[in-house]
Amino acid sequence: MKKARWCLVSATALCAGAAILGLTTASADPGTVLKFDTMAPVTGPYVGSANPIRGLNGGGLPWMITAGNGVLKQDGRLVLHVRGLVLANHAPVPPALQGTNPITSFRAIVSCQTISSGSAAVSNVRTDPFPASSEGNADVETAVALPSPCIAPIVFVTSPGGAWFAATGN
Repeated sequence: MKKARWCLVSATALCAGAAILGLTTASADPGTVLKFDTMAPVTGPYVGSANPIRGLNGGGLPWMITAGNGVLKQDGRLVLHVRGLVLANHAPVPPALQGTNPITSFRAIVSCQTISSGSAAVSNVRTDPFPASSEGNADVETAVALPSPCIAPIVFVTSPGGAWFAATGN
């Protein structure tokens, strides 16, 4: 009986120690604000300037995307992977441009609802431009200065000028 009790006490102490160590390690992590596995392309009524999202106009033509994923950390670190972000395979895209990316570099914009002088506000923070292939593939690991608070973040992939081609969503 003493041996069983000793094993139980030892196992409990071991689990408690592991839990405390785990909490200490987790608190050193800056925290994930947003993790996403899908992105939606600009299309339909979001093409152009008629229906901006958080002040950002859509690209002037419809786009399509094969895959987009990434993570935004509380300290502003952003990792973004985009595959097949190209102009749509239908009109009004000219046939010669369909299925291609004519832009040599993209930017990412992180858009947050925030508070400014006690009122609701939108904060859009941009990355520097990063290379994009003609197949619409791009990867970036960078950091942005997030506002505090950063509520309901959206990550956009944009032109260097800021028109969006894809956004977190489905």
